[in-house]
Amino acid sequence: MAIIRPFKGLRPQVALAAQVASRPYDVLSSAEAKVAAAGNPHSYYHVSKSEIDLPDGTDIHSQAVYDKAAENLQQFIKDGTLFQDEQPSYYIYKLVMDGREQTGLVCASSVADYNNGIIKKHEFTRPEKEQDRINHIKTTRAQTGNVFLAYTDVPELNVLIDHWQHAHAPAYDFTADDGIQHTIWVVNEPAAVQQITSLFAEKVPCTYIADGHHRAASASLVQKEFAEKQLIGSEEDPANFFLTTIFPASQLAILDYNRLVKDLNGHTAADLISRLEYDFTVEKTGHAPQKPAMLHEFSMYLEGNWYRLVAREGTYTTDPIGILDVTILQNNVLDKLLGIKDPRTDKRIDFVGGIRGLEELVKRVDSGEMKVAFALYPVTIQQLFDIADSGNVMPPKSTWFEPKLRDGLITQVI
Repeated sequence: MAIIRPFKGLRPQVALAAQVASRPYDVLSSAEAKVAAAGNPHSYYHVSKSEIDLPDGTDIHSQAVYDKAAENLQQFIKDGTLFQDEQPSYYIYKLVMDGREQTGLVCASSVADYNNGIIKKHEFTRPEKEQDRINHIKTTRAQTGNVFLAYTDVPELNVLIDHWQHAHAPAYDFTADDGIQHTIWVVNEPAAVQQITSLFAEKVPCTYIADGHHRAASASLVQKEFAEKQLIGSEEDPANFFLTTIFPASQLAILDYNRLVKDLNGHTAADLISRLEYDFTVEKTGHAPQKPAMLHEFSMYLEGNWYRLVAREGTYTTDPIGILDVTILQNNVLDKLLGIKDPRTDKRIDFVGGIRGLEELVKRVDSGEMKVAFALYPVTIQQLFDIADSGNVMPPKSTWFEPKLRDGLITQVI
């Protein structure tokens, strides 16, 4: 069963929350972060992407960057931008995007649960990205980035969290410049804290990583190193836990994650369409963008026209990986027809999160940068759970979650 703990969160003064809050470190470049933080000395990018405060050309993986992050974090504490709660607390975090709400619990999740498979994964991690977060955690002595977890709904937890929101005033409530509303409540009453801890221990057999595989893996490796060096004093040591926000599955939405390809691998447009008809029904739908309406349906944009592709029976298997639309597209189109064997490394393919809309696909094909685009129906939460339960991993760039948590609103000190 899931082990979670309250912790003494490091968080901003109320008046500075909107200025501190920053998008996750890995969704924007250093240049974009520098622009976003311009004129804002309180931006958490000074901690999460501290290279913005160093000379242009600085290696973002150099120790100087991690040292600067630690220096900036300590300065935030010293000047009062951030303060630490006096007692261990949980935090309720509600996000509202385009009228849709999702509410999660910010807590410290057990590294042992991650190591033992209670926290389930669905992606591979890359050593270089792990090392970056390891260095950041060790140097700042803080978990500055949230790991986004999901769990199968527990009615008692839903009721408790809903009741707390209605009975207490939020600590923060603001709308970011992208229109997403962020509201956070502090749960610090001992009885409520104990009830939440117990409900997870009794009712939640496992949780699933939705986003943040590298942050979770890095926390595990830091804990291992600290334990080997005898730097961990007890089972409740903060280093035995990592910063997470856990959401009930019913509230989550996964957006599409679409593909663009630079050329047709020697095919003409007419030849490609003809070959597609072996594995798909192909229908020309015109110039207006049209999203896929169901699983195994795809939209293709080619030479100014949209096409509806529906996978024929027999082109996919029913196992958790084979039934995914990303697998169907990869096997029957990207590999078979366009010669893209490994989408992780092939430079001819690019990926566009659904948050950018189909217009982004049109723009990049019409510009001549790309030749063809494919829009996919989103992976479902149940498909993600099925793959994680089976011990498999998803193909690359399968899921895109929105809205995203903001860094800096709650930090876990280790």
